Amino acid sequence: MAFLLAALLLLGLCGNTISGGESPPTDTSGSLNFELPTSKYETPDTYTAGSIGALFQMVHIFLHMVQPNDFPEESIRKIIRKNFDLSTDYNEIAYYEIGIIICAFLGLLFIILVPVVGYFFSICRCCNKCGGKMHQREKENGPFQRKCFAVSLLVICVLISIGILYGFVANHQVRHRIKRTQKLVVSNFKDLRTLLNEAPQQIDYIVAQFNTTKERAFSDLDGIHSLLGGGILERLKPKVIPVLDEIQAIATEIKETKEALEDMSQNLQSLKDGSAQLSSSLATVKDSMQESLRSPECLLPQISEVCKSIESSLSQLESNPDLSSLPPVDKELENVNNVFKNDLSGLVQKGYTSFNDIPKRVKSQTTPMVAEIKNVLNNLGDTVNDVAKDIPIQDSLSEFSDRIDSVERQVHQRLHKAEEIDSYWWLCGLIVCFLLSLIVTFFYLGLLCGICGYDKHATPTTRGFVSNTGGIFLMVGVGLSFLFCWIVMILVVVSFVIGVNVEKLVCEPYANRKLFRILDTPYLLNKNWKYYVSGMVLKKSDIELTFEQIYSDCKNSRGIYSTFRLENRFNISDSLDIQKHTGNINSRFENMDVKLHGIVLLDEAGSKIIQDFANSGIDKIEYNTYLAQSKKSPGKVNLLSFSYELDAKADHLPPGELKESMKANAGTIRAIHEHQVVPMLQTENNLQQKIKILKHTSKGLSGKVTKILFALESVQHFITNNISSIVVEETKKYGRTILGYFEHYLQWVELAVTEKMVSCKPVATAMDSAIKVILCGFVVDPLNLFWFGIGKATFLLLPALIIAVKLAKYYRRMDSEDVYEDVETVPMKNMENGNNGYHKDHLYGVHNPVMTSPSHYQ
Repeated sequence: MAFLLAALLLLGLCGNTISGGESPPTDTSGSLNFELPTSKYETPDTYTAGSIGALFQMVHIFLHMVQPNDFPEESIRKIIRKNFDLSTDYNEIAYYEIGIIICAFLGLLFIILVPVVGYFFSICRCCNKCGGKMHQREKENGPFQRKCFAVSLLVICVLISIGILYGFVANHQVRHRIKRTQKLVVSNFKDLRTLLNEAPQQIDYIVAQFNTTKERAFSDLDGIHSLLGGGILERLKPKVIPVLDEIQAIATEIKETKEALEDMSQNLQSLKDGSAQLSSSLATVKDSMQESLRSPECLLPQISEVCKSIESSLSQLESNPDLSSLPPVDKELENVNNVFKNDLSGLVQKGYTSFNDIPKRVKSQTTPMVAEIKNVLNNLGDTVNDVAKDIPIQDSLSEFSDRIDSVERQVHQRLHKAEEIDSYWWLCGLIVCFLLSLIVTFFYLGLLCGICGYDKHATPTTRGFVSNTGGIFLMVGVGLSFLFCWIVMILVVVSFVIGVNVEKLVCEPYANRKLFRILDTPYLLNKNWKYYVSGMVLKKSDIELTFEQIYSDCKNSRGIYSTFRLENRFNISDSLDIQKHTGNINSRFENMDVKLHGIVLLDEAGSKIIQDFANSGIDKIEYNTYLAQSKKSPGKVNLLSFSYELDAKADHLPPGELKESMKANAGTIRAIHEHQVVPMLQTENNLQQKIKILKHTSKGLSGKVTKILFALESVQHFITNNISSIVVEETKKYGRTILGYFEHYLQWVELAVTEKMVSCKPVATAMDSAIKVILCGFVVDPLNLFWFGIGKATFLLLPALIIAVKLAKYYRRMDSEDVYEDVETVPMKNMENGNNGYHKDHLYGVHNPVMTSPSHYQ
């Protein structure tokens, strides 16, 4: 049954996969990730026997000891080829089966000799021989022998019980294996149907992913301005933007220079006017003080010194003449104003605009081409749909589904018959186990009654009822053993021969795949085909397609396409040829003509503005001189300090007009300082700041401008000469991006179809379920455990019955006995019976005990 199931599953699948057409494309592109939908299968791909597996493993070890020879591959090949001649090749079979033959021969000897020996033993017992006479002669070592026999029988009974327990366990497995088989069969066929239903879903998924890929490509085509135009822009940015930024910085510097020069010019004029006003004010104060010092009061002795001191300090009341002598910057300011009027910043913005308009220009020029490419992609989608519809896999799967239905019906029919057979087998095994249990039970009862009822003070003729019953139980067990153990041995030998050969010739070769290697032998199953599977599936027997490879691939969940080497029937790589499907798109990208001429970063007028700024003369101004002069005080002396000193000197004058006049002049000087000197100091600070700005701007201005103009010329030259090649390169890159989606999609389709689509793992699982689980796990392993346990128990019945016969003599009540007495205590008796110390004591067959010392029977 298991072989039929496995063969129909594998060959049925082989017969149907050949009709499959070309597989459809699938998708996964760029950042798009797709997983082919797969189903979960109910049937586990591994089988464990559970706790009973240890017993099965023990039997396997025994089988390896009995049959250690390698699998006879050549002999099996000869048998399949029908070239095996028993008369000439029997030695090969004999060598391989030598262990089985020896064990079977021993079993046959057991079957023949046990009933024969039992027959003659019974006759011998009936003739009061072989221990049949109810007479026992007491010996000095009798108690020791009794104990040894009892212990030996107990040990053997325990071993027999273990064997019977193995038989019960194995028989229990038989009771439930049909239900487990039915559940496993239903699960496997459900998985196979899941496999069939999975294929259309996978095809639909593959086709759907083309639409997803196409939508991604359409999105990129609609964004051609940012992808292609942006790519061109990014290529030029490192060269263009720095130059434009530097020119923009020059434009900013022109504006700042203009403002700084204007402020500087105003500050210079303000200092010049302030210096003149300060000089006039100080002259007025000086004249006033000189007039006051001509007063007669200054002639007085105590006042003259003060007046002389004040008069000597009047020479300090003068302005700084250097401030009014600083040259103006009107010419430089005029030059910068002329440069600024030309609006260099506006010209730079035009350069930015011209550069940043590249994406817009790309989009406007490629609109018709994008529409054509979209049309080609739509046509490609129609082609993919047509290919998917043309694949005849659905018809093949429906035919395979019909075959599965047929196989399932056959399996269920055979399972019903097998269930009936298993019930008989279970009943037979149960009877055998109970029969052996009955025999060993009699032995246990005999030991129990014999040991518990034995009285060491009793003579053989005076033994108690319990002890006698124990001996009877032992003899009943012996009788049952002779009656039934040879029949049980027939069942053991038959199941042994069948179970061992199936294990060694089917289960082990299947597990280590030697069975597949035999089936894969060239020209074995068909003389005209080198490889049977390839001849059946591909109609080309020279292609190396083997059962072992199919099983391994299915076990690893590979798809049917690669498992059955269907590329030899139809080549999916040709069907999914990239150039065939994307050649039109590629040619359109190659013919895409994007013209980006006329990109001007800065025209000649702008360059002239920059050059005029460099020639404006601001770099020739003596900024250090201006800074030095602007740091000087507007007057020769600090007027505020001078006024305080004047106040102090006036305080030494006596009250009067002179003192009042000096005080008034001191106040005037302070007012001049506050209203004229302080503003001039602020103007000087402003002037210093503007000078520093201009100094910084003008430093290296000529070299900077030369460098900028050179860089501008280089970049402009680069754009003019290389823009076309950049456009071509970026167009190819953009085209590769669009085509990359479909290339990746088609590659994924090929991978999905060849490796993943319609995984044949349920087929390998079904084969494992049929052979490894049902045949070997549910049938052969319990069968081997059964004969192993029952056979061991049956063989052990031989020493058990021998010991039981010996031991029963010590438990049963005898009709007569030989009594050993002390010669010195019974002298007259010794005279009558001789000097050997024994005498017989019976009367008409009725027990007549002799009272002797208890020590005689110990």
